Amino acid sequence: MNSIFNDIKSNFKTGSSFTRLLYVNLGVFLIIKILSAFGFLFKINDINHFIESYLSLPSNLSELVKRPWTLISYMFVHQDFLHILFNMAWLHFGSKLFLQYFNGKQLLSTYFLGGIFGGLIYISAFNIFPVFQDAPFINSVAIGASASVLAIFIAIATYSPNYIVNLTFIGNTFIKHIAIFLVVLDFLLIEKNNPGGHIAHLGGAIFGFLYINLLRKGIDLSVNFYTFLSYFKFSEKTKLKKVHKNRSSKNNDDLFRSKKSDKQKKINSILEKISKSGYDSLTKQEKELLFKESK
Repeated sequence: MNSIFNDIKSNFKTGSSFTRLLYVNLGVFLIIKILSAFGFLFKINDINHFIESYLSLPSNLSELVKRPWTLISYMFVHQDFLHILFNMAWLHFGSKLFLQYFNGKQLLSTYFLGGIFGGLIYISAFNIFPVFQDAPFINSVAIGASASVLAIFIAIATYSPNYIVNLTFIGNTFIKHIAIFLVVLDFLLIEKNNPGGHIAHLGGAIFGFLYINLLRKGIDLSVNFYTFLSYFKFSEKTKLKKVHKNRSSKNNDDLFRSKKSDKQKKINSILEKISKSGYDSLTKQEKELLFKESK
C-alpha cells in the first residue's frame, strides 16, 4: 500500500499538468464517495448536504459570499462515476491536442480560468434571467469540470480549426466542426434538464475562444495566473540543477517539439488544401510528405 501511495505521490510531483489535474479530480471524487459510504453505514445523512454546501458553486449571491472558494472547488466535484468518466475522457482528449501547441502552464491556466469564467456566467445568468428566479432554480448549485474541459477544447479548436480528428464510426472530422456541435448542443439543451450546467459549459467555451484571440494579440492570461498557482505547489516546478546538467538534452527536446509542431502545421495545411481543391491540387513535395506521414 505504501508503494502505491509513493508511486502516486511521485507521479503527481513529476507528472504533466494533465496528470495533476486528473489526480486531483479522481482524488476528490474518491474522498467524497468514501465519506458518503461511511455516512450511509452510520446513518449520517448530512454528508451529501455538507459536500453540497461547502464544495458546490451556488447561484445565490448571498450564499456565494459565505463560501467564495466554491468558484474553484466546484470544478473538481462530480456527481457519479459516469459524470467524472466523461469529463476526464474529454480532458484527456483535449489536453493531448492542446499540448501539441501549448505548454503545461497554459493548460492549467485554461482549465482554472475557463472553470471560473464558466462559473461566473452561470451565476450571472441565474441572477439575470426571470426563468431562474423561481423554484426549482432558486437554490441551484453547479458542480463538475465540464466548463474547464470545454474551455481547453474550444481553445485548441480556435487555434487550429482545421486540425483533423479521426472519430470512431464517423471518420476524419475537422476539430472546428466538433467544437461547433458541442456549443450548439449545449445551447439547445438549456431549456431541458440541468440548464445551469449547460450555461456554465457555454461560459467555458467563450473563455477558450477569447483566450486564443487574446493570445494572438500578445496577451497571455496564463502568465500571472500560473504564478499564482505556483504558491499552492500545483504548477510544474523546474529544478535549476537539472536544467544546467541537461542543457543539451533540453535543447534537443525543444528542437524536437519545434520540428514536430512545424510538421503538424504543414500536414494541416495540406489536408485543408485537399478539402478545398482536391488531392490533385497538391504539389509533388506535398504528396510525398503526406505519403511519408501516413506510413
